[in-house]
Amino acid sequence: MSRTELSRRRLLGGGAAALGAIGAGAAVSTLASSGAVTGPAGQEFGRHTVPFFGDHQAGIETPPQAHAVFIALDLRPGSTTREAISILKLWTADAARLTAGAAALADTEPELATSPSRLTVTVGFGPTLFERLRLQSPASVRPLPSFGIDALEPEWGGGDLLLQLCCDDPTTLAHAQRVLLKNTRKLATIRWIQRGFRPARGAHPDGQTMRNLMGSVDGTVNPRSGSGDFADVVWAGPDQGWLAGGTTMVIRRIRVELDTWDELDRHGRDLAIGRHQDTGAPLTGSHEDDEPDFAATKRGIPVIPANSHIARAHAKGPRERFLRRAYNFDDVPSGGATTNAGLIFTTFQRDIDTQFIPVQQRLAEADLLNEWTTPIGSAVFAIPPGVAAGRYLGHQLFES
Repeated sequence: MSRTELSRRRLLGGGAAALGAIGAGAAVSTLASSGAVTGPAGQEFGRHTVPFFGDHQAGIETPPQAHAVFIALDLRPGSTTREAISILKLWTADAARLTAGAAALADTEPELATSPSRLTVTVGFGPTLFERLRLQSPASVRPLPSFGIDALEPEWGGGDLLLQLCCDDPTTLAHAQRVLLKNTRKLATIRWIQRGFRPARGAHPDGQTMRNLMGSVDGTVNPRSGSGDFADVVWAGPDQGWLAGGTTMVIRRIRVELDTWDELDRHGRDLAIGRHQDTGAPLTGSHEDDEPDFAATKRGIPVIPANSHIARAHAKGPRERFLRRAYNFDDVPSGGATTNAGLIFTTFQRDIDTQFIPVQQRLAEADLLNEWTTPIGSAVFAIPPGVAAGRYLGHQLFES
């Protein structure tokens, strides 16, 4: 049976730098909160900034920017805690300036720093960092279990340190990447780099859900920014020690077989997702935010297939929720394919074990989308809390 002939019954069958330098950085950014976006009224987007200092790191609750680069690094062999702290101090000082639209202290292209365009810099610690430095990691910050749908490629996994850089201007983003990497190249090496994109700022109304390259809305059920619900889902609590105010992060690189997805008709796509592609509404509703009715039937057949994506991903309890902050990728194809595209699927949650893994297990078992999607990369990181002026990122861990 061809994919264009996919029937409802077939769909139902699957059951699928020094502290002084940091002080200099603080002088250019005295804003208190890391969640708000500020900018001169009536002026271009390029002047807009996101505060660097605050209780939480920016780039998580921040409304997603148009471009992102995710960089995993490994400390050089023999590195000690001292070298790790040196990197974090350098990154803190440089990020504080760059996100405020000021050149870094040793910036050789300062002209490229004057349009911050909502640049954010988010730093994370991988499981191997804790092992290397003999530090106690958060309980759920370890490699994910093996899932049957995975076809993981080594070049997209692991890493001692993570840099997540997000920005509305790709030139500003490239400059920030170069500055932050060149100043630490004697201390760490690049393990992998992933670049992603979302709709350009201004192309759609603020707050509109992103669409992935399959044409589907992606991130409808996210917790609402600024709410107590968001805090409960994302930010680590006092019981999590030095991580309190931080979070945990999962990065899954998911290849999408667009060449074969193109062969599936619109009705088949809607059934596979469980939503209408045009509106994003669940098959039992009219609007994207309508709650899906998984019990609804038509002539004895569920309106939303039990193995549709939204049915398998639906949280079975309040603890199975997390923040999705994904980016598309579209790279050079190989092997005769016309596309090499997919999703850099990133999530943020208090605890990976109780929030992310149960949902991922259900998806791996019986998500209809598994016919067209394959996870090829996987990494987890602890994201330390935010930082105050005069301190460095991650000091809560190293001074605990």
